[in-house]
Amino acid sequence: MTQAIQSGDTISVHYTGKLESGEIFDSSEGREPLKFTVGSGMLIKGFDQAVVGMKPGDSKSVTIEPEEGYGERNDEMYVEIPKHAIPEDLPLSVGIQVQLRSPEGHPMAATVAEIGEENVKMDLNHALAGKTLEFEIAIVETGLEPDAHACGHRGCACDDESKDQGGCGCDSGHCH
Repeated sequence: MTQAIQSGDTISVHYTGKLESGEIFDSSEGREPLKFTVGSGMLIKGFDQAVVGMKPGDSKSVTIEPEEGYGERNDEMYVEIPKHAIPEDLPLSVGIQVQLRSPEGHPMAATVAEIGEENVKMDLNHALAGKTLEFEIAIVETGLEPDAHACGHRGCACDDESKDQGGCGCDSGHCH
């Protein structure tokens, strides 16, 4: 008899993530299943909690509120960047996402919020912050061996030292 998933188990799942509007923002369809260790902080808290108690072959729908997802939007997560510091070949328009580097050199996603005469205002909130998310989750496999430092298409195996330094060299946005 297969044991129910618990924190610390490494599993693989197929998933589809939607906004409340029904718009799909991410899916493993057509790709390898997402492999991660439950409760390790690799994924948002609500997703982690949703798989606990499930078994291979199980599927479910779950709604994740912002506080269990990417958090609420934070009005202090905006930065002004001088226009001259932005590469000239980067076409800027309000709403596009760009990749910035933190002072420590870690990649950070940002959205162009405002373009002024001298500066560009960037929103550093996660694109899904403040949003209620709906996931369809199907458990593919349990009892897997965890990856040491591998970054998958949506998961990141981060060690504590990497997390303490603000990242793990993965652009997926799932490491916190």
